[in-house]
Amino acid sequence: MKLYFKPGACSLSPHIALEESGLDYETESVNLKTKRTAQNDDFNVINPKGYVPALLLDDGVLLTEGPAILQYIADQAPGRKLAPANGTIARYLLQGWLNFIATELHKSFSPFFNPAAKDDWKALARANLERRLGYTDAQLAGKAYLMGDDFSVADAYLFTVLSWARHIQLDLAQWPHLSAFVARVSERPAVQAVLKTESLG
Repeated sequence: MKLYFKPGACSLSPHIALEESGLDYETESVNLKTKRTAQNDDFNVINPKGYVPALLLDDGVLLTEGPAILQYIADQAPGRKLAPANGTIARYLLQGWLNFIATELHKSFSPFFNPAAKDDWKALARANLERRLGYTDAQLAGKAYLMGDDFSVADAYLFTVLSWARHIQLDLAQWPHLSAFVARVSERPAVQAVLKTESLG
């Protein structure tokens, strides 16, 4: 498998999941401005959506969209407990978290990285983001991870999104459970390895 990624972008979450899974994989970075890969291939040809993450499977199938990629990776290494078994209520709860992170957290950060975004749009996004982070903080009370004691692909995604807070001067210290979560995930060997690979840590 090959993961196409941009350092620090949302592709960080499947990168962490791949490292946690123990599966064989390779990576190739993408310059999203020029749409060229590290090997100077046209990324728009590889993924017509033009953004990361994209996971090229050994059979030539290209998976896109983070939540789908994360679940695929988890299902290839069930012994690592990166996602509950398909068909269980716990799996649907995981999917709920993946969708929440994607639509309510990830997308609320988007205006801050969009040069065309006006201040009023950013203000609305920040207010929404702070409400959603407050909710997430409360859900982590008394738990190591979103699903309980086991680290899951949802935690990889949440950790990735929370890593953007410093870029918009959003202090996570006001949410103690989120702050503790970030510190906890940061200490995982797989996470440390990926952060080093992406020159983020």
